[in-house]
Amino acid sequence: MANADQIKALIKSHLKNDGERFVTVALQVAATEAKQGHTALARDIRRIIDERPNHQVRVISVSSELDDLVTLENTSGVSASFVVRKDLQTKLDRIINEYSQAEKLKKFGLSNRRKILLSGPPGTGKTMTAAVLAEKTDLPFFIVQIDRLITKYMGETAAKLRQIFSLIRERQGVYLFDEFDAIGAQRGLDNDVGEMRRVLNGLLQFIEQDESSSLIVAATNNIESLDVALFRRFSDVLHYEKPSLDEVETLIKNRIGTFTGRYRLEDVTKYAVGLSHAEITQACDDAIKEAILSDRKTVSKTSLLNMLADKKTSYGTMK
Repeated sequence: MANADQIKALIKSHLKNDGERFVTVALQVAATEAKQGHTALARDIRRIIDERPNHQVRVISVSSELDDLVTLENTSGVSASFVVRKDLQTKLDRIINEYSQAEKLKKFGLSNRRKILLSGPPGTGKTMTAAVLAEKTDLPFFIVQIDRLITKYMGETAAKLRQIFSLIRERQGVYLFDEFDAIGAQRGLDNDVGEMRRVLNGLLQFIEQDESSSLIVAATNNIESLDVALFRRFSDVLHYEKPSLDEVETLIKNRIGTFTGRYRLEDVTKYAVGLSHAEITQACDDAIKEAILSDRKTVSKTSLLNMLADKKTSYGTMK
C-alpha cells in the first residue's frame, strides 16, 4: 500500500486543491504497487485516474515529442536511504529552506537558490540528491535525458531545449539534466562542431534567463569538461565523492533496516569502502532479496560480504 510519505503528499495536495499534484502522487502509488507485484491494484488506480471527470488534470503538460526526453520519476521514501557528507547536507538543507520561504525572500528583492550543479563519479548520489530535493519540496521530479536529446535530434536540439524550458516555466518541479557534460562541454574542444557551439550558447541563455519557480539541477561525471561560462549560471556547485567509512556504515544500516542480523558491521563496512553509494545500495538489496527467498528474517554477514564482493568484481573496483 501507499507509504507514509505518499499518504501525506496525497492529503497535502487535496487540502491545497492541487489536483495535478494529487494525480502525480496517485500515479506514483500505482507505480509502487506494480513494482511490489500488486498489478490489479495498480491497474485499478490508473483506471480511476483515467476516468476522472473531463480529464482536466494532466501530469505533464508537454507534447508527445518530449515524451522520451522528459520522464516523471517516483521520489517517495528516497530520503530514507540518502547519505551524504555533512557539508553537502547543510547546503541541501539551505536550498530546501530557501525554497520553502521564497516569498519571504521576494519581499526583500531576493530569490531562492534554484539552479544547482552536481559533480562526481557515477553512483555517488547525484540523481538521488535531485530526487530528495523533489521529495522535500513536495514537487514532482523530472529527468531530462540530455544524451537522447543530442543523439536523436542533432539538428533540432536548440528547438527541443526551448520546449523543455517552456515546460520548466509552465510546470513547476525539480528538473534534473542528467549527463550534463554531453551538452555543456567546453567551447573550442577538438571534437567541437558548429551545431554544438550554437546549442551550448543557447543553453547558457536559457539557464540564465530562466525565472521560473522550478528547481534546475544539472549532474555531471566530468566537471573538468564543462565550459567555464556555465559555472556562474548556478547558485551552488556540489562535489560528490565515494562514501567515507562512516558514511558506508550509515548507508548499510539504513538500507538493511529490519533485516540487520546480530553481528558487528565493522568488517563489512571496511570491505565496502571504495564502492559507490549505488553499488553498496545494490549489494544490500541483493542480500535482502536472498534472505527473503531463503525464508530468513535477517541478512547474514556472509551474504552481505558476498554481494559486496560481487559488485567489486562486476565493476572492476579494487579493494
